Amino acid sequence: MVHQRAANAPWYIKNFVLHRDLELPTISKYMKDVSERFFDVASSHPNPLLVSAVSCELPPPYHFCKRPRNVLLDPPDDLTLEAEKLIEFNKMAMTRRKD
Repeated sequence: MVHQRAANAPWYIKNFVLHRDLELPTISKYMKDVSERFFDVASSHPNPLLVSAVSCELPPPYHFCKRPRNVLLDPPDDLTLEAEKLIEFNKMAMTRRKD
């Protein structure tokens, strides 16, 4: 419902259509992008406590407890992969139309 309001679309338009047409990232992709920006900024912050918090050693991959930075290493989920394929396909189709 929020997507339809933001795009001023009728109620019957499905969310995946809006994601595809508006090239919106999935929540998983958005959170990874935001996390990467956070860790990049925090690692060069003037506060040494913040720098030490983000520059910790990652636990081994078989460890059951995941730290926030480990999520950045996870492969994208199926929905994110499909959304990225659709966005790329739409971009290619739009460039062909312009030619």
